[in-house]
Amino acid sequence: MAKNIIITGTSRGIGFELAKNLSDAGHQVLALSRQTSSLDVLNLPNVHVLAFDLARQDDLKQVRNYVKTNWEKVDVLIHNAGAICNKPFLKTTSEDFLTVYQTNVFGVATLTQAVIPFMNSSGHVVVLSSMGGVQGSSKFPGLAAYSSSKGAVITLVELLAEEFKTSGPSFNALALGAVQTEMLETAFPGYQAPVTAAEMASYIADFALTGQELFNGKLIPVSKSTP
Repeated sequence: MAKNIIITGTSRGIGFELAKNLSDAGHQVLALSRQTSSLDVLNLPNVHVLAFDLARQDDLKQVRNYVKTNWEKVDVLIHNAGAICNKPFLKTTSEDFLTVYQTNVFGVATLTQAVIPFMNSSGHVVVLSSMGGVQGSSKFPGLAAYSSSKGAVITLVELLAEEFKTSGPSFNALALGAVQTEMLETAFPGYQAPVTAAEMASYIADFALTGQELFNGKLIPVSKSTP
């Protein structure tokens, strides 16, 4: 059965591949991204592309209005949008932290607040975190803002799963290892990841559609490597 799915950060990388994957499978996709040109040119019939900034209240209203007008119900929300800052800690400013947290934490919270009223007990909210945000995993210098933000959303997922456990939706976090994306190349030029964006998107798509049947409030590492 076709589902109504919202994905953030769809202009490139994993989000772009997720939109294509889920569209090809026959699902209705609302693709949210600051830049829309990459998906616009594909002109996929069951993908609606919306220019969207997680920090703008007016953009949140646009999402709510689209769902009210066209869907009425949301089955899956995938938080894929991410911001990264690779700087030595002593050079990382409060503005750097705020920029990263605005997308990786605050944006996840506010969009979830906007969408939950349209989800029921079978709904699934999937937050893409990182192995860098998992306690006990390998850490990399320069990623204080990024990795701490990814740790924060893992705890947020656990709390929301508890708060909504009787009514739904379900909440889960996937802690991704290194994936060959533009963001990775920007943060670590020349590094070659063992997994492509399309490969990771295929796994995430399957989990987003069925993971809530067995998991709620869980952190699931998805990594071939320690990063």
